Amino acid sequence: MAERTERAWGAGAVGVVDDARWGTLAAEVFVGIKEWRQQHPTATFAEIERALDERWAVARARLLEDLALASAAAALPARPAVSRPTCPTCGGQLERRGTARRRVRVTHGQAVALERAYAVCTACGSGLFPPR
Repeated sequence: MAERTERAWGAGAVGVVDDARWGTLAAEVFVGIKEWRQQHPTATFAEIERALDERWAVARARLLEDLALASAAAALPARPAVSRPTCPTCGGQLERRGTARRRVRVTHGQAVALERAYAVCTACGSGLFPPR
């Protein structure tokens, strides 16, 4: 079973971080770059840097996804009404209407998948995938 460490993220938010998953991601980068280097013994500094950046970008995206999903901001219903995001259109109260999943592009061309509460403004009806 993976070791999980609870850490505070932001104001009163507690996220659960899977230490074993993060260790595995880092190990994959180390093993991958070592294998690449053995296959490219005459690579230039710039080529080595590019190969390393490509591998870290994948791990970085997974870590970013884990951190975002462990955030209290990911759970709209768990937040007190006064601390929930408000409608960017009219400032009205948002009401949960299920969950939605979206993929967001991040640095180095990677994508992360975020599944969060989908909310609708009770005043104007605008939909929002919080937080923005």
